[in-house]
Amino acid sequence: MNWKSNWHHPKPGFLRSAMLVMLLLFTFLVRAEDLQYDVIFTPKLQKAYFEIQKLRLPSARALIDAERTSEKTNAFIPYLDNYADLHYLLISEDKKAYKELSQQENLRLEAIGKLPDGSPYKRFLQAEIRMHWAFAKLKFGNEISGSWEIIKAYKLLEENKKLFPDFLPTLKSLGLLHVLIGSIPENYGWVAKMLGLKGNIQTGISELRKVEKEMPFFRQEAELIDLLLHAYTLQLSPAQQSRIREWPKQQPDNLLLHFFATTILMKEGRSEEAAYYLAEAPAGPAYISFPFLDYLKGEINLQKGNYEQATDHYAVFLKTYTGFNYIKDSNLKRFMCLWLNDQDREANVFIQKVKGSGSTIIEADQLAERIAAEFISGKISPTQKILYKARYATDGGYLKTAAAFMETVTEKSFISTEEKAEFNYRKGRTLQKSGQPSLSIPYYNRALTLAKTEAAGFGAASALQLGYISLEKNDKPGAVVYFKKAMSFKKHEYKNSIDNKARAALTTLGQ
Repeated sequence: MNWKSNWHHPKPGFLRSAMLVMLLLFTFLVRAEDLQYDVIFTPKLQKAYFEIQKLRLPSARALIDAERTSEKTNAFIPYLDNYADLHYLLISEDKKAYKELSQQENLRLEAIGKLPDGSPYKRFLQAEIRMHWAFAKLKFGNEISGSWEIIKAYKLLEENKKLFPDFLPTLKSLGLLHVLIGSIPENYGWVAKMLGLKGNIQTGISELRKVEKEMPFFRQEAELIDLLLHAYTLQLSPAQQSRIREWPKQQPDNLLLHFFATTILMKEGRSEEAAYYLAEAPAGPAYISFPFLDYLKGEINLQKGNYEQATDHYAVFLKTYTGFNYIKDSNLKRFMCLWLNDQDREANVFIQKVKGSGSTIIEADQLAERIAAEFISGKISPTQKILYKARYATDGGYLKTAAAFMETVTEKSFISTEEKAEFNYRKGRTLQKSGQPSLSIPYYNRALTLAKTEAAGFGAASALQLGYISLEKNDKPGAVVYFKKAMSFKKHEYKNSIDNKARAALTTLGQ
């Protein structure tokens, strides 16, 4: 065969065939290049996303792994890996896993960074990764690093909004940050301004609700963020309270929705209702291990005065939990269950454990450590048992029980200024929650008068509630005065949460 001859004198048909092959090859290469920098919501990956939101992490990871080989260049995969890791870390508080998984952040950012600059998903998903790690780092006590992650995420989202104004997923996360930044207490506002962070609560909520209305895929996540912001920073509307109750019933296999329904209802002082959702929460090997649910069962039983059952649940929590938050608080609660049941000698074992265990990252553990130190030093008298019983009953919404406890004492029953301030705050809170806000006002004002450095927490809490009562009476000037008063108290265990709520209320009032 004369290869040279054939090469120099190709037939026209051969040329056409060769050109067609080259054209097809070129087209294939272009499409492959496009796919290399793409975000593809395959059915399996979509299911994995929602499985994560149900806390069915084993199933979610299996679905992601099934797509990993055929979707090597799909930027949605590193995002979902990170999303699953966030849920695991927040629930497990596994320090070893946190250290190992945190090394994946930059790798995942780099993978998503391969998306073209013209893709609206590039900055959005990078911001999501950074926000995931911000929440994880804050949970594990790395506040500075976590704060920088939030700043970087904010910058990415703002840039993405300018470049792609019609890309609605950006608003899911930007709305959250606008509300959180808008809730920053005034004395820290200069930090946000210096860093170029702008927050506005109304803007943030409207952004979230635009996603809820127009983006079916991200609707559930946006709505959950909306509800949580109202539950923990703003105030829930009657419609939102109904939604919290109905949502878990619509998704009986969703552990996360049962958990949030439980915690939000407990926060709203409806522990009897919360117990229903806690009992109905799905469990088993399909779900992530969630020892904190036993802690919640302990809390409800403590509020009801079922001290033996409460002790058992706290014990199970401490035995099965590998994290570091709520350890001090749980040991304090085990002490309380015995002390309030007049088993003082047995109780002392657990008050000693408070100092030598757990961390002081969260407010509950900070308070537990302070109470333990005060009890050991003799500052807490047996007379305070009645205040603790009333407090727990009020927190759970067992108001008749709380009122009965408070009827057995007066301010004169207590010696220290802090005890007197607490008595007045507890009395006011019981009356307010019982639908008698006007009768609670004198007690809150008395607590404010008594509140000094050692009673700052009760003064701040009283001022906050007086602000809410003023709002209900449409006395906006009075509400502003009380909310600012609430923020003026220094150094108490609940300063962050009270200041955030007061700041949020002032923002809605245009202050």
